[in-house]
Amino acid sequence: MRVATLASETDFDGWRAAARTFRLAGIAPGEAAFRVGRSVPGLFDHGLPVPPVDASFHTPRGFIDLAQSVVLHRSEDRFDLLYRLLWRLRVEPDLIRVVTDPDVADAMERAKNVSRASHKMKAFVRFRRIEAVDGERWVAWFEPAHRVLERTSPFFKRRFPTMRWSILTPEGSAIWDGEALAFGPPATRDMAPSEDEFEEFWKTYYASTFNPARLKLKTMQGEMPKRYWNNLPEAALIRELTAQSSARTETMVAAPASEPNLRLAKTLSRINRDHAFDEGFIPSSLEELGQAVQACRRCPLWRDATQGVCGSGARKARLMIVGEQPGDQEDLVGKPFVGPAGQVLDEALSAAGIDREDAFVTNAVKHFKHEPRGKRRIHKTPLVSEISACRWWLDAERRLTMPKVILTLGATAALGVLNRKVALTQERGEILTQLDGAHVVATVHPAYLLRLRDEAARIVERRRFVEDLKRVRALL
Repeated sequence: MRVATLASETDFDGWRAAARTFRLAGIAPGEAAFRVGRSVPGLFDHGLPVPPVDASFHTPRGFIDLAQSVVLHRSEDRFDLLYRLLWRLRVEPDLIRVVTDPDVADAMERAKNVSRASHKMKAFVRFRRIEAVDGERWVAWFEPAHRVLERTSPFFKRRFPTMRWSILTPEGSAIWDGEALAFGPPATRDMAPSEDEFEEFWKTYYASTFNPARLKLKTMQGEMPKRYWNNLPEAALIRELTAQSSARTETMVAAPASEPNLRLAKTLSRINRDHAFDEGFIPSSLEELGQAVQACRRCPLWRDATQGVCGSGARKARLMIVGEQPGDQEDLVGKPFVGPAGQVLDEALSAAGIDREDAFVTNAVKHFKHEPRGKRRIHKTPLVSEISACRWWLDAERRLTMPKVILTLGATAALGVLNRKVALTQERGEILTQLDGAHVVATVHPAYLLRLRDEAARIVERRRFVEDLKRVRALL
């Protein structure tokens, strides 16, 4: 048995060097072992072999990306699984594309679990304020499902660049001092504060936004597993809020309808009178554009929508992200990409190293097109005429934000921006330079990833989606 000793549980570089040496020397998977730290050698353990001088082979980039994720998984046999794949790649160079292969599917599933753990860390880390010797600091205790601390910490550096913070976990700690991100030793729960003065305000806000009529316990626990509840101050309210949900729903249904907002009605009436049919109207700001779109009658979609939804984000953005149209949640909230597709987009942007706050996010069509199906409103694809009618608003947003790069999500968005039909299968990821110098990159809509039923295919397509976003980041 040939044994390689790795420096840590996440020592990808050490595994990569040892695995390559094993493979070049012809050591079969059953004869190779990987151990972490100092360990007593077994009866048949030997050191690393010396490979032939002229031996070499190419490893696909897709495998490297996959392996870097799988190494962070907590399973004990992860290194062995990766070595089996590496062993086979020399004679099966396209193996990683065969998503039905048991080893490939197993590795992709573990990579998906690692990605999910990273996403949950971004969602469920709760910082608490303390007064340190050198001033204010924010500290959080978190227990990730997998070893994603070092992978996920840069997200918090970008999200909270002016805060000095620490994230403590049982396997290590991340420290941001405002200038450099460092990693330290493991910690225990008692090393982090249990509460701070802001939590009561946060609980009040959480309770006030709780909608009992839309409560789905299984969905909630699927998105917010109980393993994280101990770290969430709002979790203490969940039991009481769910117990009261039936009574609160009945009260909401029995309550009389609220009076219309007369001030808003007058404002919309004035906008409608001044601008709705005035082809010469040119909004001078995003705020004025957002008000004017409420009076838009350029196509019939306004009749069934709650409101028009314009873009949001940086006012002078280098990047504009264009989707298709508002969904059900966007139509109610009045902001783009706040629903499930928005969550997929946020996660992919983070993986690609793009901060959504630096971008301007909008849609090609500003009103929600749908058809009722029971109590639900089901999305319908806008017609070409509706997309063309709404291009006036999209062009106005583009003129006001002056983006350097435009990312279109889906065929409808590409049609809205380019004024021509785009075959995504052929033009996806290509850099299309416009007359004003802006670069347009077309890719799929995040909702497409949500509709994929096959988990393995979803992982592959998500990786392609992130690669498209990385290409956009390079243009920036």
